[in-house]
Amino acid sequence: MVIMNSAVSVDGFIADGNDDVGPLHEWYFTGDTPIVEGGGRQYDHSGVGSGFTVSRASAEYVRPMWEAIGAIVMGRTLFDLVNGWEGKPPAGDHVVVVSHRPKPEGWHPEASYHFVDDVTAAIGKAKELAGERTVAVNAGDVGGQILAAGLVDEVAMDVVPVVFGSGKRYFGGVDGRHLLEDPHVVVQGDRVLHLMFKVRR
Repeated sequence: MVIMNSAVSVDGFIADGNDDVGPLHEWYFTGDTPIVEGGGRQYDHSGVGSGFTVSRASAEYVRPMWEAIGAIVMGRTLFDLVNGWEGKPPAGDHVVVVSHRPKPEGWHPEASYHFVDDVTAAIGKAKELAGERTVAVNAGDVGGQILAAGLVDEVAMDVVPVVFGSGKRYFGGVDGRHLLEDPHVVVQGDRVLHLMFKVRR
């Protein structure tokens, strides 16, 4: 299963033109329910060590999704912005980075990060690494290319009530029409609406 996922503004942006996510991630920290893995370790994409505390409804949606992830596919822009989460993926055990540049020399040699220059090869490698678990694709230009290549099974959007007006699009520069099924998951959290759509084949 390949799921494309990100928090997104109502008008379809995952960040502004300067890669600032603004209020898109605020819902991760405004609830009273910690998101913890099965082993009890808290998820923390933020790098601040605080872990996520979300609404109960969001926790019940997000926790099983993140626990199912075996590998993440991301673009080089996001990798550079977060420095690959310092070699510790926020979910799953493996990361595949789509990039024409190699892994930075000496960068966290212990981490299971793999650099490939083609989206089809990236999904193939991620599926191999994930085994029976989910491959999570970050939205944006690389995610849009993977969708256009017919390699995304589901689209998951955490819709935040804000209008950006411009910025980095959820589907990147995807060209052409791609039909999705009706949403099979609709969860109302606090300041976020979780939606999941299967990609129509």
